[in-house]
Amino acid sequence: MAAWLHHAGAFGIGAKIDRPIFKAVEQSRPNLIWVDQGAFLGPSLIANFRTLSVPVVNYTIDDPFGGRDGRRFSRYLKALPFYDLLAVVREENIAEAHALGARDVVRIWRSADEVAHRPRLLTDGDRQRWGTEVCFIGTWFPERGPFMAELVHAGVPLSIWGDRWQKAPEWPVLAPHWRGPAQNDPEIYARIIQSAKISLGLLSKDNRDKHTTRSFEIPAIGGLFCAERTDEHCEAFKEGVEAVFWNDAKECAEQCRRLLNDDAMAEAIKRNGHQRYLQGEHKNESVLKLILNHEALFDRRDNTSTNTGAEV
Repeated sequence: MAAWLHHAGAFGIGAKIDRPIFKAVEQSRPNLIWVDQGAFLGPSLIANFRTLSVPVVNYTIDDPFGGRDGRRFSRYLKALPFYDLLAVVREENIAEAHALGARDVVRIWRSADEVAHRPRLLTDGDRQRWGTEVCFIGTWFPERGPFMAELVHAGVPLSIWGDRWQKAPEWPVLAPHWRGPAQNDPEIYARIIQSAKISLGLLSKDNRDKHTTRSFEIPAIGGLFCAERTDEHCEAFKEGVEAVFWNDAKECAEQCRRLLNDDAMAEAIKRNGHQRYLQGEHKNESVLKLILNHEALFDRRDNTSTNTGAEV
């Protein structure tokens, strides 16, 4: 499915999924239709959703307008003009969406989940099983292999969880530091981050990232966030107080060594970063509220004042 979506844009899938999806949505008598990503949902289905006279919202944290994902978002881009509101996470996506016919666009920040990314009460067994000095949880991309290899050569005690790392040309160097595939179980994911002394946050260059969900998940869980220095990271956290930033692998290695040699400083940054998350607006509930209260949805809501169905 992933290869079909990436290389062929899931060509022909509408004939299979459009009718049953529309029927299920129609029967639920929704107050609002929320599409998360929506790579498989094409213009015919989204246009039909509009006949239900309720707001139709799309939320995506990927970059449908960039070139990293092949044809994955070809159906999304064709359906884009039929949404009442698009929620995107990049400033440049606003103009790109309007250029393709978007009705309205709101730029949001990524966020962490109040439940999935809460701190856990760790046991000694958790710390023995998941404890690391410096951890990274994420997929291999071509620019990440050389970066991680440089950290290893600099003596950083690195542990990696994630998919596709075996494809890296640097795999012979990285293999001893690979701990396993991607961790999608929120319980394990949280325990790895909470048990690590330092958690790295890497960006996807082809995805034009300046922050990611890790940027808020790590501090939310109670981890020490150590990431690339960007204007958005510096806006979200006070550098050296609530998080630690770097410009390249050399500076990252220096920051890691400094933190590993100063437990008091590392614990203070962890604590401050977690407090910044708790006091800020980078939570799922806050972002949802911002989207659902957007003015683009008001008129469509007014047309459904007699609809008492549940939201979907």
